Amino acid sequence: MDVLSGKKIVLGVCGSIAAYKVAQLARDLTLAGAQVDVIMTEAATRFVGAATFQALTGRPVLGDMWALPEDGVVGHVALGAQADIVVVAPATANRIAKIAAGMSDDLMTTTILATRAPVLLAPAMNPQMYAAPATVANVSTLRARGYTVIEPDDGRMAEHVVGKGRMPEPPVLEAEIRALLGRTHGPLSGRHVVITAGGTQEPIDPVRYIGNRSSGQMGYALAARARDLGARVTLVSGPTALTPPAAVALVRVETALQMQAVLVEAVGDADILIMNAAVADFRPAESSDQKIKKSGDAGLTLHLVPNPDIIGGLAERREFFKVGFAAETNDLLANAQGKLERKGLDLIVANDAVSSIGQPEIALTLIDRGGVASLPRQPKATAAASLLDEIVARFERWHA
Repeated sequence: MDVLSGKKIVLGVCGSIAAYKVAQLARDLTLAGAQVDVIMTEAATRFVGAATFQALTGRPVLGDMWALPEDGVVGHVALGAQADIVVVAPATANRIAKIAAGMSDDLMTTTILATRAPVLLAPAMNPQMYAAPATVANVSTLRARGYTVIEPDDGRMAEHVVGKGRMPEPPVLEAEIRALLGRTHGPLSGRHVVITAGGTQEPIDPVRYIGNRSSGQMGYALAARARDLGARVTLVSGPTALTPPAAVALVRVETALQMQAVLVEAVGDADILIMNAAVADFRPAESSDQKIKKSGDAGLTLHLVPNPDIIGGLAERREFFKVGFAAETNDLLANAQGKLERKGLDLIVANDAVSSIGQPEIALTLIDRGGVASLPRQPKATAAASLLDEIVARFERWHA
């Protein structure tokens, strides 16, 4: 199930030109199954009309604390009491100052003061305002109180000033909301999940390498799903053309040896390792510093040496749950079962290499010491969600 499904989200919109971006965020959250209640300040309505948010969420837009649909004196705190998360985007310098001061002079500040739900703020303002000592102190105060304040982006502002103060784009905000909801409600809350993705590239010379057709789609989808389930995610990625999921710690590598070095450190406090990367089995014994030139009809002979068995080298470290992948072209079950035993894994996920590597869909076979299970062919994002649910169930039994 999507982490957003059924969640009650209070979305506070303040007076900034960045308010236009939040309309897309409200729509995306609603389409994902969340109930989105928008609170707009009077200044916000000068940038985006309330009718826009009402049309996108199917909910009345709120602003007047004295005109709420609830009866009784608790109406002005009901939103905060019922919310699963409160989001303020864009959060202006004025609004941040009010929240830091504990003010409750309108519906938005009252809702924040009355809620026990996590609060996320996305600042958007002139770079000099964001860097001003008062704003810096206010942001520090809010973080110390447990609020999540997203760092704004660097870039060109509406008034053609360039600097740090742009509100992140809606997909980034949605990812941060998913991560915060996951850390509050998810089954992997408090867990560290390390995931590898993509292929490795073993250099022959500065312009050529030995690689494979892995796109990284499955590993990136697994990282996004683990984030949504509440995990702190470290994604160790070989070269890909993909945009990495937001709210995930990304470490880029190129070679198998680089990936091995990163993983030795990354798994130090890991609860789960998912080794999805298509690591090259071999690398050139030597890599030329200069481009190797073609010389007539003469061929080129490469001396290849085996790369280390990365996950097998971690087999003796039993303090975390290990998941491996087997992309095979023949004898799928037998080859995967052999890897499960040989590498000391807790679970291995097998797939047909020809029909899955670099393709948008995949069918998976899950093998552990309890038996074999199958997931039907489906888009990799959907397959990743199903797979991670299976991993979580097995991890909980292993950890019990």
